[in-house]
Amino acid sequence: MAGIIRACRHEAWPAAVAAVISNRPGASGLAAAVEQGIPTAVVDHTLFAGNRSAFDTELARVIDSFAPDLVVLAGFMRVLTDAFVARYAARMLNIHPSLLPNFPGLKTHQQALDAGVKLHGSTVHFVTPELDHGPIVVQGAVPVIAGDDPAALAERVLGVEHIIYPRAVRWFVEGRLALQSGHVILTPPEPQWFFIGEGA
Repeated sequence: MAGIIRACRHEAWPAAVAAVISNRPGASGLAAAVEQGIPTAVVDHTLFAGNRSAFDTELARVIDSFAPDLVVLAGFMRVLTDAFVARYAARMLNIHPSLLPNFPGLKTHQQALDAGVKLHGSTVHFVTPELDHGPIVVQGAVPVIAGDDPAALAERVLGVEHIIYPRAVRWFVEGRLALQSGHVILTPPEPQWFFIGEGA
């Protein structure tokens, strides 16, 4: 989130961050947003007694009060209802710490190590009702190094996330992304994948 805010301002995107919303009152991103003069809001999921639909309805109400063109999920670890996803179809992005379609869900770094893959990474994608399976906007890969554990691999993946997520959001706000037959088209084209080698 902080990287997206920073890139938006430093690169003079034709956009502004309308608000930062969290489901956790103590989320560090809220304080970071306040420091930047960005409005914040909290929709505490613990107040909805496990009622996902009611939580999503309230979350949508709060989001819509800021009238955003794009909803960006950053560290948001809750499964959204189909109705919520449909409301923001083709204008909600998520980042997942694997090279989708490999390793959807949780504990992706351990999954990658268990599978013995030599490349791991992160994917920015449009959100669809199927968890971690939306159209891919951009991917970034890192090597899996001998001796890696999940924490070391996660740290390396985080570095590539800070490159690809702001880039994907910028492409959207510049009007360069389109969906055709379930695939993302970037116009004009430029690389939609990145590789950060060992020691980079």
